[in-house]
Amino acid sequence: MDETEILVIGAGLAGLRCADVLVRAGREVLVWEAKSVVGGRIRTDIVDGFRCDRGFQVLNPAYPELREAVDLARLRLQPFGAGVVVRSEEGAQEWVHPLRSAGRVPAMLAAGGIAPRDVVALARWAAPALRPKHLKKHRDRDVSLREALDRAGVRGEVRRVLDRFLAGVVLETTGTTSNAFALLLARMFVLGVPALPADGMQALPKQLAARIGDRIALEHRAFRIDSEGNQYLVHAEGVSVRAQHVVVATDAVAAAWLTTETAPHMHGVVTDWWATDHAVPGPPMLRVDGRSHPRGPVLNTAVISAAARTYAPPGRHLIAASAVVAGDGTVPPETAMREHAADILQTDGRRWTPLIRHVIPKALPAQDPPLSVRRPIRTAAGIWLCGDHRDTASIQGALVSGRRTAEAILAAR
Repeated sequence: MDETEILVIGAGLAGLRCADVLVRAGREVLVWEAKSVVGGRIRTDIVDGFRCDRGFQVLNPAYPELREAVDLARLRLQPFGAGVVVRSEEGAQEWVHPLRSAGRVPAMLAAGGIAPRDVVALARWAAPALRPKHLKKHRDRDVSLREALDRAGVRGEVRRVLDRFLAGVVLETTGTTSNAFALLLARMFVLGVPALPADGMQALPKQLAARIGDRIALEHRAFRIDSEGNQYLVHAEGVSVRAQHVVVATDAVAAAWLTTETAPHMHGVVTDWWATDHAVPGPPMLRVDGRSHPRGPVLNTAVISAAARTYAPPGRHLIAASAVVAGDGTVPPETAMREHAADILQTDGRRWTPLIRHVIPKALPAQDPPLSVRRPIRTAAGIWLCGDHRDTASIQGALVSGRRTAEAILAAR
């Protein structure tokens, strides 16, 4: 029977970050990953030469933990445009990042989509995001995003755009997400511009995994953890290992199954990817439907290759669109997604070629108010936990959680 000091179950971002910190501290670590590749929910499929990230994820270089965990320069990030293109009844309007394109703000206001009163209301809502210590201090007063926006007086088209933009991030459309969490996200969007690595989002976990080396065992799905005195015996199909510490770094649902902990409610996403030979005009920005009656289910769409040229073969173009998975698991048909995405982009989608559809029913843990960003990382049985369900539902949260658990193990006697 194999033995190790520390067994990490799951090679997603949290598990890899945890293992990396432990390995660099000189500890004996083994990582088990159920799938044939590392990355967990972060994966890049190569389809006919196109890079299609599972669930259309983006990387915000403003995440503090990201800079500590990986070499950003090696990822060769390709940023989107700083702002969003809003589909309106009249056509489309570019809403620019006010801090990065200040000179274009007067023209944006003059176009009529955003009135001065809207700017005041948005500033009223977003002000705590600029004071993270204040936000943390008053987290016990947290309310839902919907209630906070109502209180701030954010209405009309601005409200619709903000609702749909954030819904595409938190993966729920009712505004029940914690306002404190939404403000943390808003702060990151103020400080950084989302981007995509040249080799796809899977380049992020691959870089972490490279530092851990041959300590990762793929296609090892743990199905039982037995306690043996002050040690644990962990079983996968055809193999068992004895360890002094066990870290469950799987997704929230699998972690609950392995440890009998309670799993949080999860939100799902469906993303369709299409190829086309015909360029779609416009800036390389995310696009949302700002109309009072959207023409379909799409929360956001983008010409991915306009921002990330490495995602498509030369002369071809890659488009993605995302929508939420309903609570009963139903998803909108590809035809409805394509029609709505093309309408938002103001182009003809009939010539688009479907590449792949990603349906992820349990993509993100719900972040209900009041927000709790430091959940317990050890069970009553002494098993360690890490993942975005222990901190915040984000890449930042996953990385922080992995480091936090590793540091706790290093400090444990």
